[in-house]
Amino acid sequence: MAYDVLIVDDSPAMRSFIGRVLGLTGMEIGERLEAGHGREALEILGRSWVDVILTDINMPVMNGEEFLAHVAARGDLKAVPVVVVSTDSTGTRVERMMSLGAKGYVKKPFSPESLREELERVLEVSHG
Repeated sequence: MAYDVLIVDDSPAMRSFIGRVLGLTGMEIGERLEAGHGREALEILGRSWVDVILTDINMPVMNGEEFLAHVAARGDLKAVPVVVVSTDSTGTRVERMMSLGAKGYVKKPFSPESLREELERVLEVSHG
């Protein structure tokens, strides 16, 4: 099964890097959508369905916390797992993002293996 992914990060270089790492995970990736901030991501989600969202926290216009709050408030998006991808992995930050609805957390920098493990966990991919 191919997974459609939305990458939300204000850095075009980081979005491209995450996309390349996704390709190295060995997971079958379908459509890869990108947004530079939470508001743009919500616009994309208004017209496209994805299987998982990878989001940064510190972004202009609408940051990751605000974005997660909007996703959680929308009934049609509650089933879409959100994985935070951030350099900030302090315990309080991770707890905060998880309390806002994130299903996973990956600390930058990360390996294809660690990204795959977290994606498989949140997507509940079966190995049987």
